[in-house]
Amino acid sequence: MYSVIVHYGELALKGRNRPWFVSMLVRTVKAALHGLDVQTVKPLVGRLVVTLGPQGGAQWEEIRTRLSRIPGIGNFARATHVVPDLEVIAETVARAVASEPAPRSFRIAARRADKRFGIPSPEIERVVGARVQAATGWKVDLSAPELAIGIEVLSADAFFYFKKEPGVGGLPIGTSGRVTCLLSGGIDSPVAAWRLIRRGARVTFVHFHSYPILSRTSQEKARELVQQLTRYQLKSRLYLVPFGVLQQQVVLTIPPHLRVVVYRRLMMRIAERLALA
Repeated sequence: MYSVIVHYGELALKGRNRPWFVSMLVRTVKAALHGLDVQTVKPLVGRLVVTLGPQGGAQWEEIRTRLSRIPGIGNFARATHVVPDLEVIAETVARAVASEPAPRSFRIAARRADKRFGIPSPEIERVVGARVQAATGWKVDLSAPELAIGIEVLSADAFFYFKKEPGVGGLPIGTSGRVTCLLSGGIDSPVAAWRLIRRGARVTFVHFHSYPILSRTSQEKARELVQQLTRYQLKSRLYLVPFGVLQQQVVLTIPPHLRVVVYRRLMMRIAERLALA
């Protein structure tokens, strides 16, 4: 049976608030994996364990793509369950490596989350590493291995995996409140929105356009940008504000050297009203 072990980076530093941050991440992971064969998503001793159903292994590429976009995840790995017994772990890992391409070197990286498991991590690494080397003849390299085999021993379960996938990092969606972003057609505003999303903010987008004076091109571009950013925050709202008539009034009533300032003041006032709505 496969699971996905999800490690969250800086959430571990949140002290007494950490359970709330973790619960928000659990909610986001469930929403992101909706429609796939996922049985449970639950926090367990400093990590999340995503238990996959019978079809989950075949859906790994899609699961990996979705998890790689979720803010709050440091790294994750598709893992295999094994009984938390050192002899069983060593034997199972030694059998499983037979299906892996032969690396130039390897190492075992063990983590013992439950100290009631009496064998310390270095001893787990030594025993399992010796068994793998005996079965394959691979070279051991503790500093820069081509393949790092991860083993995690929890309270009533253990896992092993062959590759960690990088996550986005940052904070889970919604933990930093809601903000409004004025979205133009340039690169600055979507990058700013992305950085806010990564820090846990839920971003609402406001785009000012001049249709029907000009074409719908800017609106279409704004929609495309929001569609891309929604892959990271899962749900977005975009306001398309017609601004052409106000621009015409500004041209008729405001001296040229002040017009840009007035445009921006009007945009900020409108965006503030939408943000507070």
